[in-house]
Amino acid sequence: MNPLHASLAARIRAGGPISVEAFVEAALYDHDHGYYRTQGAIGAASDFITAPEVSQVFGEAVGAWIAATWQALAAADPVQLVEFGPGRGTLLADALRTLGRLQPDLVAALRLHLIETSPLLAAMQRRALADIALVAPPVWHERLDSVPEGPTIALANEFFDALPICQFVRVGDSWRERRVGLAPDGQALAFVAGPLAELPAGLADAAEGAAEDEVVETCPAGEELAAALASRLAAAGGAALVIDYGHARAAPGDTLQAVRGHRFATVLERPGETDLSHHVDFQALTAAAQGAGPQAAGVTTHGPIPQGLFLGRLGAGERAEALAAAAADPAQAQAIVGAVRRLLHPGRMGLLFKAFAIAGPGLGPLPGFAPSARGQRRE
Repeated sequence: MNPLHASLAARIRAGGPISVEAFVEAALYDHDHGYYRTQGAIGAASDFITAPEVSQVFGEAVGAWIAATWQALAAADPVQLVEFGPGRGTLLADALRTLGRLQPDLVAALRLHLIETSPLLAAMQRRALADIALVAPPVWHERLDSVPEGPTIALANEFFDALPICQFVRVGDSWRERRVGLAPDGQALAFVAGPLAELPAGLADAAEGAAEDEVVETCPAGEELAAALASRLAAAGGAALVIDYGHARAAPGDTLQAVRGHRFATVLERPGETDLSHHVDFQALTAAAQGAGPQAAGVTTHGPIPQGLFLGRLGAGERAEALAAAAADPAQAQAIVGAVRRLLHPGRMGLLFKAFAIAGPGLGPLPGFAPSARGQRRE
């Protein structure tokens, strides 16, 4: 039993079972023992690999998206470039190096803001960005609301999947809240069904037709952030790009998963030592952005579309071919093509991972999304 497990067990003994949301919050973000506070987290030697670590082409494609979006903002100067959960800083570093070569005036206009709660990851991000020439130094924040107002381009790659979720389980003809309690031995953590006054309204579609013991999920923090981004973009202009794995429409299913050492693990074992994530509900994010109130009037949403399609439209395939042609030897060329194939192929990351965007008024179709798609407008 590690220290966080012991702390959670004591908390449960004192006050009863806790919500899944509270468990995930503690397991990932506890100040002393949370996963993102204590683990290196990302990369081949850690528990999982994100798309920017697979190939530089991912960051270069996102750089192209940033450049095209900035042009649609009439080359706003300054423009706030915000990344949520920047990992090791690889995505930003690759994107900014590309922009430095192709559009130095944009780099001069950027004011870089990184939303990060992990001191370990913030240190890695500082190292990754150390050689990037910026007019103003990057600023780190723990929350969006401390980022200065103004035209904004926001990025969130595999960020929403790590926000705490609530779960609800079908028991007979009713719904109960899924909670975390103690097993009969009084030591191990176990899922239990707790009382529930009413299922959240946003889960009506997912809950319809659910069978006995099936689970539905909601992510309040993700929906709140989508609404906050919509309000910000409506007020000052800009766009937010979300790339994550998940489903386009809500459906029953327990998607909470644990990964340790690139292998699936048991969710409730060794909290704080295991990465937890869930599938993002893009239908819920769309509803949150579109339902953010009068302050979000004119905001549009785009997607979700498959990551492979999105990156392909931004030239990822052609860039991979160019890099392979310039490779030192056939083995390196094969590695380059294989890495980009992993990002684009439907059987790898190309279909499960999706691209979704929230745009401020007047931007029209965003780069990478279907040219004919005008988005869904909130009046």
